[in-house]
Amino acid sequence: MATPIQISDIAQYDGQDVTLRGWLYNRTDKGRLQFLLVRDGTGLVQCVAFKKELDAESFALAQSLTQESSVIITGSVRGDDRAPGYPGKFEVGIKKLEVIQMAGEYPIQPKDHGVEFLMDNRHLWVRSLRQWAILRIRATIINTIRNWLDDHGYLLIDTPILTPAAGENTTTLFEIDYYGEPAFLAQTGQLYNEANMASFGKVYCFGPTFRAEKSKTRRHLMEFWMVEPEMAFFNLEDLMAMEEQFISAIVQTVLQKHAMELEILERDTTRLAQITPPFPRISYDDAVERLQKLAAEIDDPERKAELAIEWGGDFGSPHETAIAEMFEKPVFVYNYPTAAKAFYMQPVEGRPDVCRSVDLLAPEGYGEITGGSERIYDADLLEERVAEIGIDPNVYRWYLDLRKFGSVPHSGFGLGVERTVAWICGLPHIRETIPYARMLNRLYP
Repeated sequence: MATPIQISDIAQYDGQDVTLRGWLYNRTDKGRLQFLLVRDGTGLVQCVAFKKELDAESFALAQSLTQESSVIITGSVRGDDRAPGYPGKFEVGIKKLEVIQMAGEYPIQPKDHGVEFLMDNRHLWVRSLRQWAILRIRATIINTIRNWLDDHGYLLIDTPILTPAAGENTTTLFEIDYYGEPAFLAQTGQLYNEANMASFGKVYCFGPTFRAEKSKTRRHLMEFWMVEPEMAFFNLEDLMAMEEQFISAIVQTVLQKHAMELEILERDTTRLAQITPPFPRISYDDAVERLQKLAAEIDDPERKAELAIEWGGDFGSPHETAIAEMFEKPVFVYNYPTAAKAFYMQPVEGRPDVCRSVDLLAPEGYGEITGGSERIYDADLLEERVAEIGIDPNVYRWYLDLRKFGSVPHSGFGLGVERTVAWICGLPHIRETIPYARMLNRLYP
C-alpha cells in the first residue's frame, strides 16, 4: 500500500509509490498527457496522467478535473528538474486517481482579477500561491516572536479586549454597550501590561487590537495583531538594544526558513540580509533637521510640500520613508515631542516638551514597525499629565495606583504583526498580511 505523505516531504520518497491528498491547483491538457498541479497545504507538485498508463475511466476523469476539485492520487515519485511546484524537482506519475468532490466553476481563475473582487472572495483567495506564501511567513513571524520572548525570560500575560477607557487616543476607539455602560475594544494591552510587569518583571501580551481611525492608507487596518513587551528597570537605551536583537531574530528566521516563499513573492532579500544589530539611532531633533535639509534641496514643489515639517510636528508616511531611506537598516528615532505622544511617556530631564519615546522605522518605505517609550513612574507627575490632557482620573484610578505601590522605572513597546509581515514580504498593501482584513470599508467576508 502506498504511503500517504505531505508534498513538503516528497524528496524523501524518490522512486517510491505514495498517496497525496489535496486539491487541483491547475491543469494543463496535452492530449495524451494531463499535467495536474496539486496542492495539499504544505506544497505543490506536478502529477502526470499518461493515457497509456491508466484505464480509460481514470484518464477521462483526469481530463475532466476542474480547478479546486479535491482528489486522492497514488503514484510513483520521480525526480525531474523541470517539474513545477514547491519544493519542486519532483513529479508523481499517476497510477490511481480518486475524486472526492468535483468543484464547480471556480471564481478565481489563473488570470488577473481586480483587488476588490479578490477581497470579496478572500475566503477562496487564501488558497492562491501568493497568499499561501504570505500567510506561511506570517505564521513563522508569530512563532518567532513568541519563541524569542519566551526564551529571553518574558512571560505571556493576556490582557482584556474589552476595556473601560482608552489606552491612548479616545477618538480612535470602537465603543460598545456593556450592559448599559460604555466600553471599548482595546487599542492596546499596555496599561494592563504595566500592572503585570510589576508582578513578573518582564512580560508581554499578544492579541488583536482595534483602532477606529478612519484611514484608507496602505498601512492601516481597523483590526490587527500586536505584541507588547513591558520590562521593569529598562530605560530607553535598554529598550532599543532589546528591540534590535528581537527584530533581527524575526527577519533572520524568516530568511532561513522561507527562501521558497520569498521566491514566490519575488522578494529581493538583499536588504533583509543586512538586518543585524546594531541599528542606527537618531533623535527627533536630528530627524527634523535632516528632513528640512532634504526638502530645501528638492526642486519639485509637490515633493517639497510632502516633506515640509516644523519642530513639534508628528511624522507622516513621506517623512518616515525619507528618514528610513537614509540608512541601510531600520533606524530608531527617539525623543519625540511630548505633545505628539501618549500621556504616559517619561519626559526628558530638563526638556519637559520632549519625552523618552522611540519609533523604529523600517526601510523600503514601510515606516513605523514599533513604537515605545520609557513610562512615567512618578505618581505626582502622572497625575499632572492626566489632568493636563483632561482625562477623567477616576477611570484610570487603577493605573495611577501602580505608581503608589513600589513604582520603578520601566519601558515597553508595541510591534504590529501586519506591518512587519508587509515589510518582510515586500508587499505594497497591508490587506494581504492578515487572513481576513478589516478596513474602513470592508467587513466581509
